[in-house]
Amino acid sequence: MRIGWLAGSVIAASLAAASGAAHAQLPVKGPTRILVGFAAGGTTDVVARLIADHIKGAVGQPIVVENRAGAGGRIAAEALKGAAPDGSTLLLAPMVVPVLAPLVFKQLNYDPAKDFAPVAHVANFQLAFAVRADHPARGVPEFVAWAKSGPARASFGTPASGSQAHFFGVLVGQTTGIDMVHVPYKGIAPLAIDLAGGQIPAGISALSDLTEMHRAGRLRIIATSGARRSPLLPAVPTFREQGFPAIEGTGWIAFYAPAGTPKAVIDQWSALIVKTVQAVELRERLIHLGLEPTGTTPEELAAIMAADTARWRPIIKASGFSPD
Repeated sequence: MRIGWLAGSVIAASLAAASGAAHAQLPVKGPTRILVGFAAGGTTDVVARLIADHIKGAVGQPIVVENRAGAGGRIAAEALKGAAPDGSTLLLAPMVVPVLAPLVFKQLNYDPAKDFAPVAHVANFQLAFAVRADHPARGVPEFVAWAKSGPARASFGTPASGSQAHFFGVLVGQTTGIDMVHVPYKGIAPLAIDLAGGQIPAGISALSDLTEMHRAGRLRIIATSGARRSPLLPAVPTFREQGFPAIEGTGWIAFYAPAGTPKAVIDQWSALIVKTVQAVELRERLIHLGLEPTGTTPEELAAIMAADTARWRPIIKASGFSPD
């Protein structure tokens, strides 16, 4: 999920940082790193910088966001594994890193269950199912009927193979009984260009990736993936509302520390992050990014990871996808 134009908002966020985390104190002394497995300007990076600036403005201690982009976030995950378990290094990652990657890749250089210590869930985000602007389908039932009216019609694009968008498309195909042929792209930009140009009938990505093009009429979002409608596009119904309650899939981002980090330090970080995420001005910025702010204990994050691992495992297995 990428929203490069919002990167500038990080500077503004720092001006209001002190009010939301007043009297806070970092669990460790000295510089702290937040590892991000994606390039600067992407949503995970922007969220990391918003949170870092908010906390830094309150406590006056340096917090550095370090981009270790590449391999779908796995490079940063490996860096967390090798970091000292003293609370000075955290990782902010979307669910693809701790949940989907272990189900997809047979050989990983990290094991979230052994190498990560959950800290705090930060926010959820919805996916969007979009069609080209001139597509006859105005909703999911019409798209399913259109797909079933001719062989091999229902191809869909996503920003990457092995992504949540990819497997959400698999779920859509499995549930509706249509043959959803996956077309992977290298990022959201080429997918959006082909979708707007009519080269591909449908696409799936984070809702925030496609919202502005939907509003401009360059494509049409016909469903969102959450349990309820998104504040970003309240006029667009969910799959559930359109008669497909089994088609639901919310993405999320969360903080982790290296395994072996003292529980007291993890709990301190968790409390500080939750307080920061729930600060009014930061909540508003996260919502503007297309996110639903949350904030959890480490134990609650661990339960979310376990539940999503159990949910996505059979979907990924049934897809037959292999990155090799």
